[in-house]
Amino acid sequence: MAKNIKNDAITSRDENFAQWYTDVCRKAELMDYSSVKGFIIYRPYGYAMWEQIQNYMDKRFKETGHENVYMPLVIPESLLQKEKDHVEGFAPECAVVTRGGVNELEENLIIRPTSETLFSEHYAKIVKSYRDLPKKYNQWCSVVRWEKTTRPFLRGSEFLWQEGHTVHATEEEARKETLQMRDIYLETAKDVLAIPMLTGRKTDKEKFAGAEETYTIEALMHDGKVLQSGTSHYFGQGFAEAFGIQFLDKDNKQKFVHQTSWGVSTRLLGAIIMVHGDDNGLVLPPRVAPTQVVIVPIMQKKEGVLDKAYEMAELLKKQGIRVKVDDSDKSPGWKFSEAEMRGIPVRIEVGPRDIENGQCIVAKRNDGKKETVALDEHLGDYVINLMNTIHDEMYKKAEEHLQAHITHSEDFNEFGDILDNKGGYIETYWCGDLDCEMKVKDEYQATSRCYRPDEAKEDAVCPCCGNKAKHIIYYARAY
Repeated sequence: MAKNIKNDAITSRDENFAQWYTDVCRKAELMDYSSVKGFIIYRPYGYAMWEQIQNYMDKRFKETGHENVYMPLVIPESLLQKEKDHVEGFAPECAVVTRGGVNELEENLIIRPTSETLFSEHYAKIVKSYRDLPKKYNQWCSVVRWEKTTRPFLRGSEFLWQEGHTVHATEEEARKETLQMRDIYLETAKDVLAIPMLTGRKTDKEKFAGAEETYTIEALMHDGKVLQSGTSHYFGQGFAEAFGIQFLDKDNKQKFVHQTSWGVSTRLLGAIIMVHGDDNGLVLPPRVAPTQVVIVPIMQKKEGVLDKAYEMAELLKKQGIRVKVDDSDKSPGWKFSEAEMRGIPVRIEVGPRDIENGQCIVAKRNDGKKETVALDEHLGDYVINLMNTIHDEMYKKAEEHLQAHITHSEDFNEFGDILDNKGGYIETYWCGDLDCEMKVKDEYQATSRCYRPDEAKEDAVCPCCGNKAKHIIYYARAY
């Protein structure tokens, strides 16, 4: 039987992590570059990964009472100007349409960088009474933010995402919604992506433009940098006041609604690649993998081998497993390498001798371990259990990596050494002053990722200024 072949087309992670990432994106056929910088082509395999995430999250959204809608691609410039903080936050990234056909437009149109203003304008029209509330909408779409530096999935001029926008009668209900959606993101990361997340609240400097509070989930990559992977925002009544979203309450008084917004994007694909991948390519968690099992027939031209492979595939499909038979005319070694490159969680090898002995060889992508398994009606149950095991093993490995890279330090002078030589997060204390937050950024090129309000111990001091600390905060270098 042919041995596995290491794919030398991929740069080693430790040699050049950025090049390794690009190599995996291209060689695993997740994407390709278009003729416009920052606008990538999502190839079938990459888009299928996004669909698995989308399917899971869409179900969760609907279970919690949200409905899908679709808002226009363009926003009148005057509409975007209505919320001062919001427009200032996005103005540098906006793509502007000035002509339609051969004619100059009467008003510039902004290709949506996000859709708060569109939703707010709509809610102002349709919300009149407390009986109309809450309104809990979500849309799946793309947005455009004209980035100077781009990288596939991580930072693009156009990217795919979902954005939820809700309006509520009370502050309590809106705050509950904000945290509920943050928790759904955490559960998606754990249960689908096998990625543990650090979570907390964004500082005023880092929060979403126009929000009162932003909650974030942050993933730690293999190279020690972190990736903001999803955010949920409590807007209070700022957008409601700017756009006149009012309702007649039960007490017969006009009141402004309380709003939320929340979103995750195809950045999650980048997180999957950089958290789990290795020098042979992708390593996909089974629940997000477009193909969960690949069957490789050995000596497939011999009578009965391909028939058995197809029979096995049908058995697995009936149990809801996404399976493919690699019946190409390539060598088994090439097929093994290709399956590794694409991160397929389970590989099954079956040849004439295996069939004669009523067995097959099952290999796991995450650790390469193989086992001989009976070719009978229980094969599907075995594979399902194996995929659950793979998921748990991948999550545990990522969790151990995360915990090993959270370093508590109360000495400002050692921050640089931690970031340079260990990476990951610095957990420390913070007084709440912007100057101290900026001091870390200016000195060590690390940003605050999130903080936990009012959790500092009684005698804690801020290492940046020496004053009494109020919060626990996490700094890291980020994508």
